[in-house]
Amino acid sequence: MSAATTPGPTLAPREVARQCGVSADTLRHYERKGLLPRPARTDSGYRRYPPETVDRVLLVQRALVVGFTLDELARVLRERDRGEPPCRGVRDLVAARLTDLEARLAQLTALRQELRQLLVEWDRTLSTTPAGRPAHLLQSLAGRAAIAQAPRPGLARRGRG
Repeated sequence: MSAATTPGPTLAPREVARQCGVSADTLRHYERKGLLPRPARTDSGYRRYPPETVDRVLLVQRALVVGFTLDELARVLRERDRGEPPCRGVRDLVAARLTDLEARLAQLTALRQELRQLLVEWDRTLSTTPAGRPAHLLQSLAGRAAIAQAPRPGLARRGRG
């Protein structure tokens, strides 16, 4: 389908990307994942998006903030695009995100308290350790439950799809 035969105005990828605060690569990725319908193409092969693509990309961005994976969101949007209301499933996914978030907050609260205690202990240790001598601070991390159970930076909670 060429953009010339597409009714109404269309937007270039860079225009959609600029309006949404994402890159054109992100649009192509969303397209591959099934979050965006395949856009019309000009006779020379350039992508042209309908204006409602902006709203769709912004919806995707908000859903990612809530914690949806791209795969979950693609499934939900496919249902919606087929006219099947995904509302109950969406509600269940967000409820699960809230449960995950509350558990993570509890872990982080425990970790914060543990780190406060750790700093007090380390300050005490350092005050009695001669300058230039090791205090073995990192070894004292072993056996601390809140540290062992805390989420590890850089490790995904689960795949982003």
